[in-house]
Amino acid sequence: MQLTSSAFQEGTAIPKKYTGDGADVSPALNWQGAPQGTKSFALICDDPDAPVGTWTHWVLFNLPADTGALEEGVAKQETLPNGARQGKNSWDRDNIGYRGPKPPSGTHRYFFKVYALDTMLDLQSGTSKGQLEKAMKGHVLARGELMGKYTSSK
Repeated sequence: MQLTSSAFQEGTAIPKKYTGDGADVSPALNWQGAPQGTKSFALICDDPDAPVGTWTHWVLFNLPADTGALEEGVAKQETLPNGARQGKNSWDRDNIGYRGPKPPSGTHRYFFKVYALDTMLDLQSGTSKGQLEKAMKGHVLARGELMGKYTSSK
């Protein structure tokens, strides 16, 4: 599967608008190449360069199988109009939905990963990244990834 964004290209800088230093809205994402048998999609965005270990920026699952894109600025609510559910990010407050990059120092990498699954997941909104990954085991048909970088403006 191929995952792309109109906001940035693979390996390039994520624009400030999509970060904690800007409007903190999710970038538009598009994917294609899902295999037959796909019943839903899941999305994880995380930062493996965080000083405290991998930091989760977004957890989204049960996107319907006919979904191939997310518009910019996905609402920060537990359940979206299409039935998709959002899990917890790594923040203590406002931890449902997308929270953009804002590293404490240096340049960090942010991995957006979309998964084609052969099932809908029996998980509640507010699920953690670890719980989602455990539930996806044995159900991933394909995966796409897009990596962007960001250096916080201090």
